[in-house]
Amino acid sequence: MTELTELTLSAARDGLVAKAFSSVELTAAFNDAIEAVNPILNAYVTTTPQKAMEMAEASDARRRCGAVGPLEGLPLGIKDLYCTQGVRTTACSRILGEFTPTYESTVTANLWRDGAVLLGKLNMDEFAMGSSNETSRFGPVINPWKRQESGNVALTPGGSSGGSAAAVAADLCLAATASDTGGSIRQPAAFTGTVGLKPTYGRASRYGMIAFASSMDQAGPIAKTVEDSAILLGSMCGHDPRDSTSLSLEVPDFAAAVKRGVKGLKIGVPKEYRVDGMPDEIEKLWHQGMTWLQDLGATIVDVSLPHTKYALPCYYIVAPAEASSNLARYDGMRFGTRAAGDTLTEVYEQSRAQGFGNEVKRRILIGTYVLSAGYYDAYYLRAQRVRTKIADDFKQAWQVCDALLTPTAPFAAFGIGEKSADPIQMYLNDVFTVTANLAGLPAISLPASLDAHGLPLGLQVIGRALDEETILAVGGALEAQAGFNAKPKKWW
Repeated sequence: MTELTELTLSAARDGLVAKAFSSVELTAAFNDAIEAVNPILNAYVTTTPQKAMEMAEASDARRRCGAVGPLEGLPLGIKDLYCTQGVRTTACSRILGEFTPTYESTVTANLWRDGAVLLGKLNMDEFAMGSSNETSRFGPVINPWKRQESGNVALTPGGSSGGSAAAVAADLCLAATASDTGGSIRQPAAFTGTVGLKPTYGRASRYGMIAFASSMDQAGPIAKTVEDSAILLGSMCGHDPRDSTSLSLEVPDFAAAVKRGVKGLKIGVPKEYRVDGMPDEIEKLWHQGMTWLQDLGATIVDVSLPHTKYALPCYYIVAPAEASSNLARYDGMRFGTRAAGDTLTEVYEQSRAQGFGNEVKRRILIGTYVLSAGYYDAYYLRAQRVRTKIADDFKQAWQVCDALLTPTAPFAAFGIGEKSADPIQMYLNDVFTVTANLAGLPAISLPASLDAHGLPLGLQVIGRALDEETILAVGGALEAQAGFNAKPKKWW
C-alpha cells in the first residue's frame, strides 16, 4: 500500500470516501512526518498537531453523519501569509513578532468550510519578498531535491512560497496554499517538481492575506498534480464583499476542465521569451512541450509580446511602491514588535530597523523613492503606463491564440547563498512570470522534465483573464504527455 503521506489530494479523497482510512489516520501520518522531517527542511514555521487531530476527528464525525465537504478530512499546509484565527501568523518577519490573529482569512475560512484540516503554517520569504526563501526570519527552507553530482549542496525551493513547495514535494502535506505577486507560486513549483497555479486577479479574496503589492497579490495552490491544484483552487475561490477587488462570479468546476483536452486549441509561443543565456535544456523542453500539444491536436502559433523586455523593471517599480504604502502600517505601536525609544519617532525608527529584514528594507526604500515628489511622474506613473502596454500585448495575442506556452523559470533550483548577494540576479528569477501578474492573468506551472543534474524543470501556461479552465486543460494534457513522476530521493 502507498504510504498515506505520498497520496495525491485526489487519491486521499477517494480513500476517505472508500473508508480505506480515516482522516484521523491520515492526519496522524502527516503529523509524524512533519515531526521527523521538518527540523531538516524547515518548511513549517508553526505546527498545529493537536488542532489538526481535533479537526480530523470532527471531520470523521461529519462523514459518519453524511455531511461531507469537497475537502473533507484532507490535511493541508497554509502559507504564513494567511491570517489563521488563534494560530501565529507572521509573514516570516520579526516586525510581526508573535502576532496571533483573532480572525480568519477568507481563503482559509473557505478551506475549513469545505472540511480541510490545518497541519500548520509554512515558511516563506519575509512579506513574500524574495525568490529563494532566504529572507525569512526563521531561516531558509531546504529543497528536498539534490543535485546528482553534489548531493551535499543545499538547494533553494524557490520563493516566496518556498515552504509550501517544499512541504508538498517532501510529502509533508497533501497540498498547500501559496501566494503569487510576481511568480511566487509558479517558480517554487518549478524548482520542486510540483504544480503551482495562480488564478486571475480577483478570483480569490485577499481579505486576511498580509499585503505586499495589492494590485498583484493573488492566492493560489501548490499541489502534486494539475487535478489536485484544480480541486484546491475550487475551494479557495469565491466572491468576498470584504475585498473590493474580489470578482462577483460563480466558481467554475475547475477539476472538470483538466481532462477536457486541447484538440482545436491554438497555443501561442511568445518570441520575446527566448532570453540570452537560457540553458539549452530549457529551450529543448519548451520545444518538446510544443510537440506534445501538437500531437494532441493543438496548433502552435508564433506571437509577439513586444513590451515583455520592460516587465521586470516595471514590476520592480510598481511592486516596491505598493509595498512601501502597505508596510507603512508596521510602526511598533498597534501590534507586533516594538523597540524602545525616547521619542515616538525613535520608536518608529527602531521598530522598523530591527523588525524588517534587508530585502524588505531595500524594497521599501525603492518604493518610497519612486513615489516621492519629483520622481513619481518619472518612475511610478511611467511604470503604470508600461503595465498597460504589457496588458495590451496580451489582448492582441488572444486574437490569434487561446493560451501561451513558456518556460516557468530560466534555470533549475540553485544553491542557497549562490545568488543572494546579487539582487539583480535574484530578480531575474521572475523574468517569465511577472507579466501574468502585471496583466492580472491566470497561469500554471507544471513539472515536465529533469535537467542534467537531476533537478525538475517546469513549463508554464498563461491564459486569458477568467479562463483558468483552458490553462488547466492544457496543463492536464502536458502532464499526461510528460508522464513526470520523479520524486526527490529521501536523504533526510
